[in-house]
Amino acid sequence: MTSTAPLRPASWKWLVCGLLLLASAINYMDRQTLAGASVRISREFGLTQAGYGQVEAVFGYAFAAGSLVFGWMADRMGIRGLYAGVLVMWSLAGLATGMVTDAGQLMWCRALLGFFEAGHWPCAIRTTRMLLDERERSMGNGMLQSGASLGAIVTPLILRMLMGDEVGGWRTPFLVVGVVGMLWVIPWFLLIRPGELRGHVGGAVGAAGTSLMTVLMGRRMWILFGTIACINTTWQVYRAWLMKFLQEGRGYTEAGALYFNSAWFGAADIGCLAAGALAARLAHRGMPVHPARVWVFAGCGLLCAGTALVPWLSKGAPLLGVLAMSAAGALGVFPLYHAFTQDLPAEHQGKITGIAGVAAWLIPAQAQRWFGVLADRTGSFDLGFALAGLLPLVAVIPLGLLWRSGEPTQGGKDRGGA
Repeated sequence: MTSTAPLRPASWKWLVCGLLLLASAINYMDRQTLAGASVRISREFGLTQAGYGQVEAVFGYAFAAGSLVFGWMADRMGIRGLYAGVLVMWSLAGLATGMVTDAGQLMWCRALLGFFEAGHWPCAIRTTRMLLDERERSMGNGMLQSGASLGAIVTPLILRMLMGDEVGGWRTPFLVVGVVGMLWVIPWFLLIRPGELRGHVGGAVGAAGTSLMTVLMGRRMWILFGTIACINTTWQVYRAWLMKFLQEGRGYTEAGALYFNSAWFGAADIGCLAAGALAARLAHRGMPVHPARVWVFAGCGLLCAGTALVPWLSKGAPLLGVLAMSAAGALGVFPLYHAFTQDLPAEHQGKITGIAGVAAWLIPAQAQRWFGVLADRTGSFDLGFALAGLLPLVAVIPLGLLWRSGEPTQGGKDRGGA
């Protein structure tokens, strides 16, 4: 907790978490507008499935680069100004996307969007660690992460309302969402005083003088690299390709696909909040923190694995039900992952989040390219969806078996991940 925090009422930290939720929502509104309009944009610019995959990959590569830059900055600058700056910049990049005239310009805008959007997570995760204790963080991170699906829930509805039937109607939502994002800084500056969210995070920290290299070479950091690579590949594949899968793979209309896309993200939001709340409840009821997180993570992984059934499901309610359950599981693992990162030494929280972001985006970016090539070669999205859904179950194995025998927690001694 910062030195000014005791002057704040107890509800203040949850108001800040609510504002972080809104930032995540705006983040995903800017990001998901492209996926929602992907069929129209692909037709206008003559993109193959591999070409669209390349556009998504460029976003991922830029996000990886931005994760390093802003992870470093989040540990050295006041979060108040840095957070506002990156949000304005990614909003401008999203707004500019509505003005592009060819695929090359589209890729540049997506690269800038990815680079600046990467600043959201180091800033937000450092903020929740400053504000919340160990038992509260899964819930706080759940609120933060649920904003992603909240933004994605409303984006298809905004697209449906603003795009119309004109070929170039997809541009208007980019302009509107970009302006909305820039307005977020007003309540942020009103809620956070100058000098707050600066300095060491609250709670116990790692052993004095723990070097960043020691953290990066530790067992737990490598487990986190593998975990985020798996779960973010699953989520990004689902997020980017769902509209194309529904329209081109199963014959749904654009309107029908947009409405289900909104419902799909609603299911993701429920899963995210439920996973964070369940892990926190189990911990408050006496279960050690680490096992509580792992068991909830494993349950989410089982929900994701349901997409292995996709190749055998045709258009209809069973298919949509499986996709909705996969959404809940795919986003539910993220507040748990963020809580795991917060078990590492506090003085490096921003850098840990940023460096892990490289693994979080380089591998999914390449997976987007592979997914597009696979879809072109097979004429189907089914196999890609089936494979992506199995990755969270792969990630839970080292979390369950190896984490507790790893390096000391933030308190300086190994407490079994608690």
